Amino acid sequence: MAKAIRNIERIKISEEDKRKQDLEEIEHALLKNKDAILESLQVMEYMQSRGVLAMMNGLLGQSEKVLDILVKTADRPETTNMLKNLLLMVGTLGVLDVKQLEPVILKVNSGIARVAEAKDTEEKTSYFDLVRSLKDPEINRALTFMLTFLKGMGQDTKEQERNTMEPHHQEHEKRKNRDLR
Repeated sequence: MAKAIRNIERIKISEEDKRKQDLEEIEHALLKNKDAILESLQVMEYMQSRGVLAMMNGLLGQSEKVLDILVKTADRPETTNMLKNLLLMVGTLGVLDVKQLEPVILKVNSGIARVAEAKDTEEKTSYFDLVRSLKDPEINRALTFMLTFLKGMGQDTKEQERNTMEPHHQEHEKRKNRDLR
């Protein structure tokens, strides 16, 4: 019958062997991530040439002063209002339907391009020219588009609006609306 093992001796790795293993592991990681490392170095070189690294070193060296300035700036009422407005705008952008907005933006760009082409014209438009231009399909389409847009802007959207006013402003608005009725 076999004897029970009572003494376990661990294999001891010398410092030199441990160092070789670590270097091989680092070399393998470098080779595996070669492209990412090279791109990172290019970014670092660009930041160095633009002075970004020097600026970051300065900021980190003066971090207490910079943090103090940031806190004082953030504590001002206009900064608070700006942040509220920024958050409101970002929230509003989330509500916009980009698929519906794209054709409108393309039409606006087309109109801007035409204005840029004809910006220095000395030609004057008479009332008769205005009435005659209504027969032009492009102008008629644009007017119909603008009227539809204005009708949509005039639509009551109170139920869709988010509550963005502070409570004391809400009470003031309610009183003002009651007084108008």
